Amino acid sequence: MKTTILHNPRCSKSRETLQLLKDKGEDIEVIKYLDDVPTREELENILSLLNINPIELVRTKEAIWKDNYKDKVLSDSEVIDAMLKNPRLIERPIVIKNNKAIIGRPPQNVLDIL
Repeated sequence: MKTTILHNPRCSKSRETLQLLKDKGEDIEVIKYLDDVPTREELENILSLLNINPIELVRTKEAIWKDNYKDKVLSDSEVIDAMLKNPRLIERPIVIKNNKAIIGRPPQNVLDIL
């Protein structure tokens, strides 16, 4: 069973999580989500696996969020739209295995689903 990571190579936590998966001998599928943006269906599935609300997956400290969305009241659908339009807003890294997902912050969190 492959382990999937939504990865941003420029993020230290994402790199640490990827290395942790390699060290554990995982068969890894790396998705560079800034280049290969998830579809709405994929993002909704990830949210379901994480069992969180869309706003909980948003990097609210990003300038894009602060400048465009911070003071607005958004529906879950509008939050998802914002993440699809600006994938930088998606918290990272996300690791998926066996129909479970977890955010690798800190990277050790992923050990719970391996």
